[in-house]
Amino acid sequence: MSPRIKRIRKVLNPPPIKGFKPYGPETNNTQNEPVVLLYEEYEALRLCDYDMYNHYYASGIMNVSRPTFTRIYASARQKVARAFVEGRQIAIEGGKVYFDSDWYHCEKCHCDFNNPAKELQVEMCPLCGSKEVKDYDYTYEIEENTENRPFDTCICPNCGFEQPHKSGKPCRQEECPKCHSRMMRK
Repeated sequence: MSPRIKRIRKVLNPPPIKGFKPYGPETNNTQNEPVVLLYEEYEALRLCDYDMYNHYYASGIMNVSRPTFTRIYASARQKVARAFVEGRQIAIEGGKVYFDSDWYHCEKCHCDFNNPAKELQVEMCPLCGSKEVKDYDYTYEIEENTENRPFDTCICPNCGFEQPHKSGKPCRQEECPKCHSRMMRK
């Protein structure tokens, strides 16, 4: 039996930071790996503990069921507690998410900003006016054991070309780079 396909979670805003680092005399001796807090876990903490929404309303905002939201929230709190108790860094990255609007990053002043007016193209940073603007760099998901999951591959029915599936975009919208026909799920 194949695992359930994970539904993409909605995140209103990307986190303003990439993580946290502990400080003190004892932290220099620990060489532990950082605790990875996924974007959806960060969003669950923000909605419940910062914005003070209950699980029912927060789950609606993230476009997931209330039990799923509760599992995400519990996982986030457990990771934060582990980082505090063990004196480990927290890295905020990854997860299977999409943002409410397009987000951009300025290379000059390093600010992140969104573009709610999707019909207008972003040409410069609203803060510093620089034209060194690129799409916000975030990861849809951290893959685990993708070799045994055939639904993560798009295949061309004409020439047999295969490529990894891009989360959030149906295979039938992809075009084969070799023969230019429509791809399909393997």
